[in-house]
Amino acid sequence: MGSRAASPGRGKTESTLRRAKMSSQKNMITPIFFLQLILVVVPQPTQTPRPPSPEAAIVQYLRANVRPGAPVEVSRLFNEVFTGEPERRALNRLFNTFFKIPLFVVQTQKSRGLPPSLREISEQFAFTEPGTADIILRIMEMDPRVPRFLERDPKTGEILRVDAEKITAHPRFGKILERTVTGWEGNAAPAFSVKGFEGSDLNLGALAGKPFLLYFWFSNCPPCVTTTPLLVELHKTYAAQGFTIVGLNADRLLDLDYTDQDRADYAKKLGIPFFLGHATAEVQDAYGGVSVFPTLFFVDRTGTVVKHLVNGQDKAVLDAAVKIALLK
Repeated sequence: MGSRAASPGRGKTESTLRRAKMSSQKNMITPIFFLQLILVVVPQPTQTPRPPSPEAAIVQYLRANVRPGAPVEVSRLFNEVFTGEPERRALNRLFNTFFKIPLFVVQTQKSRGLPPSLREISEQFAFTEPGTADIILRIMEMDPRVPRFLERDPKTGEILRVDAEKITAHPRFGKILERTVTGWEGNAAPAFSVKGFEGSDLNLGALAGKPFLLYFWFSNCPPCVTTTPLLVELHKTYAAQGFTIVGLNADRLLDLDYTDQDRADYAKKLGIPFFLGHATAEVQDAYGGVSVFPTLFFVDRTGTVVKHLVNGQDKAVLDAAVKIALLK
């Protein structure tokens, strides 16, 4: 059979379909191209970098300007370099830790036989900027008022060895260490008067005849964060036997930027049932110039300190201390 002749309308139909397909493809490409054009033409927003925190600015300056053998003049930093109020507050807080760090290092060495790490020093003194602990130790090592009692790794800056006797025998640090390490147990708890978070007053007289714990802490102190829930558990166990816990927060003493709402939220989150108040300079001094957190004084019914603990402790140690306070 011969081939069949094409229908006159068939060619026109195929041509029309091809044009429709090309038009459809064109219409599909155009929006994509237009979107790409917009992305190219429209400028993308830029983020302005945040200025460094006051502590970061101070650490950056010290890192760049501290030289071996050249003591840092704090008065010059206050008067010439950091003249804004936030920077001066941060500078004051950093250098308030200057004579507390040797005590913490020696206390840690004596309690566990090992020196603290740079991270632990940062946690203990609420340093927020990486490198702060290292730079403060560098300045300390050049200060003639502090004996050379540390050996540090030249690469990492970590403390390798501690000569505790140099600090213990030093007139500036020795008496403080004697009180904070060995001088409390068996002595009467000093009088104190503090104000609670909600405004109520509490003093030593109100606790007469009661065994109690005086617990010094500050917000977001890592050892305190692990200790406080343990104290909540101990309160539930021993409150019926008359044991009382008094938590004294040192945020204001340490010039930390936590608000009353921050502290209230923390207490609510942990379900803290015991008294929470603000530590004052007077009560801090009365209890040996507490500079390591947490610090815990367990007092029996006669008002005598029967156990004094420094830094984080496990539940078994805390439980044993409560039982000692309950004996009399």
